[in-house]
Amino acid sequence: MIYDKDIREPLFDWLEETYGKVRVIEEKTIGKSRADVFMVLPGAIWGLEIKSDADTYARLARQVKDYDKFFDRNLVVVGTSHAMHIEEHVPAHWGIITVDQTETGPDFYLLRQPSDGTKVTWERKLALLWRPELVAIQEKFRMPRYKEKSKAFVVKAIAEQIGTLIPEEQLQEEYSRLLFERDYTEIAQKIEAFKQENKRSTTVERKPRKRRKRVRKASKI
Repeated sequence: MIYDKDIREPLFDWLEETYGKVRVIEEKTIGKSRADVFMVLPGAIWGLEIKSDADTYARLARQVKDYDKFFDRNLVVVGTSHAMHIEEHVPAHWGIITVDQTETGPDFYLLRQPSDGTKVTWERKLALLWRPELVAIQEKFRMPRYKEKSKAFVVKAIAEQIGTLIPEEQLQEEYSRLLFERDYTEIAQKIEAFKQENKRSTTVERKPRKRRKRVRKASKI
């Protein structure tokens, strides 16, 4: 039996050997699910769901829907116990990687290549970026900064410019570059600096209210 912890590191090495320049990012919330891994390539992002021999299909239907909303292509990585039945549980456009435990460690086999077919949108993909990374996109394509607007507003504003102000191919290149260069040791400082730069004042100066004079009506005699 092979477990999740036995799969991950050898899988990452295999992905690099198979696909060339890649970066793997683990445990990312997507919709109502958590992606085990998503892989950054120069022109796309792919999701990877790991089902070890100890896992079940209980949440897979929900996970498939969420993966298809956020990633360009998707793969499921399964242990030997799932290899014979996994095709019944994922769509035809999902790729399948099987993994066997051998004397020298996990052995990976690409059973089916992933293909296009997801329902990914740029709004959802952009939502995976941190705010400073969105700022980098705004600056590259000379968009307004929208300093006092929410992240959701900025994501939508960028998405609305794709195909007009922003060529999609160039955006994908910039998107992948930002994820390749993402530095987890510095990002907390960058986010804090961004918040301080764009911090709204919590105190609002109010004009003194004018008191209305009450005029009593003269009583009738």
